[in-house]
Amino acid sequence: MVSRQKPKVVTITLNPALDLTGNLKALTTGTVNLVEKGSLHPAGKGVNVAKVLAELGAEVTVTGLLGADNQEPFCQLFEELGVNDEFVRVQGASRINVKLVESSGQVSDINFPGVVVSEHDIQQFEQTLFALSESHDVFVMAGSLPRGITPELCATWVSRLQACGKHVFFDSSKAALSAGLNAAPWLVKPNDEELSDWAGCELETEHDLIEAAEQLARKDIANVVVSLGAEGVMWLNHEGWLRSLPPKMNVVSTVGAGDTLVAGLCWGQLNNWNKQETLSFATALSALAVSQVGVGVEDLNAVLAVKESVQLSDNNVKS
Repeated sequence: MVSRQKPKVVTITLNPALDLTGNLKALTTGTVNLVEKGSLHPAGKGVNVAKVLAELGAEVTVTGLLGADNQEPFCQLFEELGVNDEFVRVQGASRINVKLVESSGQVSDINFPGVVVSEHDIQQFEQTLFALSESHDVFVMAGSLPRGITPELCATWVSRLQACGKHVFFDSSKAALSAGLNAAPWLVKPNDEELSDWAGCELETEHDLIEAAEQLARKDIANVVVSLGAEGVMWLNHEGWLRSLPPKMNVVSTVGAGDTLVAGLCWGQLNNWNKQETLSFATALSALAVSQVGVGVEDLNAVLAVKESVQLSDNNVKS
C-alpha cells in the first residue's frame, strides 16, 4: 500500500512573539488585577497557523525572523510539532505580547515591539524564502512586521511569490495589510475591523463590508474572506459569495481564532476541497478554537461534529 504524501506548506512569521496569556474575571484599568491562571508560549500569527496545519497533518516549514536570545521555546515547539525550522536568527529577543482574557471572552492585547532587523537579516531571509519557493507552492504570510521591514518590502515578497505561480495566503493589518493587498495575494482574510481600517471609514453594515470586499476583488485578489467572529465568514471568489454561520459556542478565549480560520482555509486548498467543504471545515475549526485555551486541534472528531452544524448560504450575501 502506497502511503499518501503529506501536503506541503510554508508559513512566514516575520515578527514572532512569546504570548503571555492571563485569564481573569474582569480587567480594571488603573489598579491591580489578579490573574487566575496564565501561560507563556510561542506564537505570532504564522506560528499559530503552522501549529494547526501540522496537527491536521500537513508537512509544514516555518520561516521568518526569530530573535536568537529567546529562541528555545520556539525550537522546542517546532521539534514537538515535527515542522521544518527555516527561521533566520537575528540579534536580540523576540517580543512578548500580553493577552488578558476576561471571563466574558473579551481579550485585551498589549503588543510590544519586536527585534530590529538589519539589511543582512533581510538578505538572509530573502535567500531562504525564495529557495523554499523552488519546492513549495503554498505560502501563508501572517502577522505584523518588525522594525526594519517596511510594508512595501513585504509586499514585494508577496508579488514575487505570486509571479512565480505560488498561492499566497496573506493575513496582516494596518499599513502592512494595505501594502500587501496591492500585491494581489491569492487569499486575504481581513476581519470587519481590519477591512474598515483599510477602507478608511467604519463599515457598519453587511452591505458596507460586501462593497469593500468587492473592491479588493477588483485588485485581482482571487479570494477575499471576511471574518465576522460569531457571525461567521463571508467568502468571495470567482464562484461568487458564500456565507457560513457557526453554531453558538461557549466562548473561553478568542485568541488565535482568526489564525485557526486561515489554517482551515489553507488545509482545504492543500487537499483540493471545493469551496463549500473548505468553508464549512474552516468555520468549524475556528468556532471550536474559541471554546479552548491555546491554539491547536485537540480533537479532529470534535471539529467534524461542529462542522455538521455550520450553516452555509449563498443567498443571504447580497451586494
